[in-house]
Amino acid sequence: MSKRSGTARVLIVLTYAVFLLLLIIPLMQVVLSAMEHGVSSVLASLTRPEALHAMKMTLSVVVVVTLLNTMFGIFMAITIVRGSWIGRSLRRWLNSIIDLPYAVSPVIGGFMIVLMLGPNTVVGTLLADAGIPIVYAFPGMVLATLFVTFPLMVREVVPVLQEIGTQQEEAASMLGAYQWTTFWRVTWPSIRWGVLYGVVLTVARSLGEFGAVLVVSGNIMNKTQTMTTLVYQDVDNFNIASANSLALVLAAGSIALLLFMEWAKKRKGVHGDAH
Repeated sequence: MSKRSGTARVLIVLTYAVFLLLLIIPLMQVVLSAMEHGVSSVLASLTRPEALHAMKMTLSVVVVVTLLNTMFGIFMAITIVRGSWIGRSLRRWLNSIIDLPYAVSPVIGGFMIVLMLGPNTVVGTLLADAGIPIVYAFPGMVLATLFVTFPLMVREVVPVLQEIGTQQEEAASMLGAYQWTTFWRVTWPSIRWGVLYGVVLTVARSLGEFGAVLVVSGNIMNKTQTMTTLVYQDVDNFNIASANSLALVLAAGSIALLLFMEWAKKRKGVHGDAH
């Protein structure tokens, strides 16, 4: 056996060991802990009023954030890649702003929203008086999650736009197609798989977001709690069985999203080979 093959085997064993220690064993522990008192205990934990509200709130945030992130993410990606009116300095600045959530802690992002739009600020007070409270309400939770997830769609679509170039779009424009028609007939078929990956990543990140949402929402029971913040509260109250039940649902959702992404990649490969 060569030295290179021996090193490769060691790296493979280490990879499997890390995978086992960090993913499989904790996941199995969550499953076993949730099922410790039977399926009836899991159902009881998931059908609590606070758990049902947290699921509803989580789903609402995920849906709104995914829709907004898809629209603005595609627009921003097209602006960065195709925007001829954008100078080099402005393009670099936009790229830096988009990547800001990668460098800033989600807790800091949520805290910035509180500082700008909180109930003690001028803007926050005006919006609250108009019947649109931001912080400690649903809009603030959406903003906090949108801040965390915004780069995901842009970073999936930008490389695709750069790869396909502008020749087909310019040809459609020369033939008299409107910009909207060019987008749907030429650009969209090329970027749709990148958009799909961005949607999956956005949904997964929105489901698991904790820090920014905790700061902005205030974690008010039956009002602004999500599944992740309810898990935190259950653990803090030593209600471990209920926390594991919610964590199991979140884990199942994440696994389902990963399986869906793998299916989408295979579909993309089939369509790519066909063309």
